[in-house]
Amino acid sequence: MCLNSPVFRKSTSSLRQSFNSTKRTAKTALVTKAAKSDIKAGVNRDVTCHVLQVEKVDQHVNVNPMQIEPEVLEADRALEERRVARKREQLTYQIAAIAATMGVTALAVVATYLRFEWHLEEDGDIPWLEVAATLTLVAGGVFGMEMWARYAHKALWHDYEPGWKLHKSHHEPRTGPFEDNDIFAVVNGVPAMFLCLYGFLTPGVTGGLCFGGGLGITLFGIMYMFVHDGLVHRRFPVGPLAQMPQMKRIAVAHQLHHAEKFGGAPWGMFLGPQELESIPGATEELDRLVSELDWSKRS
Repeated sequence: MCLNSPVFRKSTSSLRQSFNSTKRTAKTALVTKAAKSDIKAGVNRDVTCHVLQVEKVDQHVNVNPMQIEPEVLEADRALEERRVARKREQLTYQIAAIAATMGVTALAVVATYLRFEWHLEEDGDIPWLEVAATLTLVAGGVFGMEMWARYAHKALWHDYEPGWKLHKSHHEPRTGPFEDNDIFAVVNGVPAMFLCLYGFLTPGVTGGLCFGGGLGITLFGIMYMFVHDGLVHRRFPVGPLAQMPQMKRIAVAHQLHHAEKFGGAPWGMFLGPQELESIPGATEELDRLVSELDWSKRS
């Protein structure tokens, strides 16, 4: 058949139109499926990323907005509303986190000053033994909470059914600013307040130890809020904290816990990377993920 014949040109045009129509249909269907999946999972993801992936198949296909199905437009609007809501939730949580940190820190500084001034020795000398006891238990309280969190996370929050009923909300998509798992932060705050109050009112080394232990638990709670809630789960932006190499390793180690790739480990938070060292292949996987993630896109 001659390539310039009318019959050949007509056949070629018909085939091209059919092929383009098929690509447009496939593209619309994939965007719709991706958008529905994101909304169902409650994930804040930009639907345009799915479009860009599809456009790699044929970057020359132009879709008329009037040809997009109504449910695709509805899905896009729902995702945009979710993005706006998420930004609002992040701002609210960030303001609350900063305000709480500043308030608790100021209270701790004032309470520490008043306690040692109140319990000065009779000759007016500073009770250095009490100061040393307090500082030692501040560091001990932070370390002790890390060990407690490692034990409680597995034994009480995962393996123990009543604890899992609350904690499982942390392993599911969050649709609001809070989750049932947040109750554990309140629970851990109770002994911290009791120890601080008892240590503030009690003179001597015993009081200094209790006061320091309460401060240590409080300090751990502040650190946990910024690293776990802010850096790892992006409940609010943490600024330059996300660019610190050790913080990146801690964050990715906790993400491995959520992936359950190594039986749920690590169960701790700040010593998570060290906990993975005892598991064959875990440290190598951690290093790979840290090097591959694009941290500039985290918000």
